[in-house]
Amino acid sequence: MIDVLQTSVKGVHNTDFFSEENMNKLKEIMYEHKMPAGSRLFWEGDKADKLYFIKRGRVKITKSSDDGKTFILYMYGEADMFGQLDPFHNSTHGFNGEVMEDSTIGIIQQKDLEVLLWQHGDLAIEFMKWMGLMHRMTETKFRDIMMFGKPGALCSTLIRLANTYGKPHGTHTVISKKLTNSELADMIGATRESVNRMLSDLKKVEVIAYENNYIIIKRLDYLRDVCQCENCPKDMCRI
Repeated sequence: MIDVLQTSVKGVHNTDFFSEENMNKLKEIMYEHKMPAGSRLFWEGDKADKLYFIKRGRVKITKSSDDGKTFILYMYGEADMFGQLDPFHNSTHGFNGEVMEDSTIGIIQQKDLEVLLWQHGDLAIEFMKWMGLMHRMTETKFRDIMMFGKPGALCSTLIRLANTYGKPHGTHTVISKKLTNSELADMIGATRESVNRMLSDLKKVEVIAYENNYIIIKRLDYLRDVCQCENCPKDMCRI
């Protein structure tokens, strides 16, 4: 019997580049906003002049195609920061920010951030490292989809889910967040039917298993071989 008490792996956040002192400086310029589940933090085309820090809850970043299909790019949880800031004026969001559960969000205005970075050079360096991490995460996700097809993208997604939500389950890893096959399909730009088939194939060769609708990773090495895993650090290789 799987006993899942938490839905995320403690300590795996995309803000780990920041020292405690500098993270506190960022928190001091945030203003808090409570968002109900199902609401939109921002829409594609909205002005992009803010960063968002999740104090509580979860947010997913999505992209909609012309035919109405939704692609899930990221899923962020507590202590994650995200947003689209460009050095150009009148920049707009290229994605949607959807609140997945009742959340408390800390919002940083670009103008306030610029003053803070100008005042503290060490924070500016850490912020550059954080921006590099975010760009690298995007590059690796698109690499998985473009170079290794849908099977490679699915295997990579399962690895990312294990890094983000994984908990030990004997000698294996259980993904402590229940996901539908439709959600997995949206993460890799595939159809639900093709994901059903690929998961069935992985189950037949005992790479994965199911228990109480949780996915159990039994052969992580197999998944890594399919997507030619580069052994990126966990703060990068996450969903």
